[in-house]
Amino acid sequence: MSGPLINGMHHTAISVSDMKTALAFYVNLLGLELAWRHDWSGAKKLDDIFDLEGSAGQIVMLRAGNAFIELYQFDAPASAPQDPKRAVNERGYTHVAFDVPDVDRAYEVLSAAGVRFHSKVQTGGGAKMVYGRDPFGNVFELQEVTDPKLVPAIPRTP
Repeated sequence: MSGPLINGMHHTAISVSDMKTALAFYVNLLGLELAWRHDWSGAKKLDDIFDLEGSAGQIVMLRAGNAFIELYQFDAPASAPQDPKRAVNERGYTHVAFDVPDVDRAYEVLSAAGVRFHSKVQTGGGAKMVYGRDPFGNVFELQEVTDPKLVPAIPRTP
């Protein structure tokens, strides 16, 4: 094999119980851009991809600067309710991080809109950051990189 196996990150997917509420948060409040959306039902190909039977729902892809957030609302099969207080030390993905130019301002704006944060803005490790929760309890991070060594190099094509 020649060349890298992975080019970089493209998207993080989040399963939500209510797409309307999710879009109000991720698009209207955070400002992500709607790239595309798709409703499905009875799609064997998607059932195979998801390893589910009889799946149905909505998929929305949102542009978040240099990456994407993919939101899923599964209408079938039914799933267990999500614990909105799931601790970040439980197994699985812990959070999605958003790069922001001014974490203090973002924290103020989102706090005023009722977003619940774990703490006030913290500083350390070459960044200023704070963890918050979306309307479903999923954890997100707002991060303002203060150390240029932590900014990833973006490959440029000639």
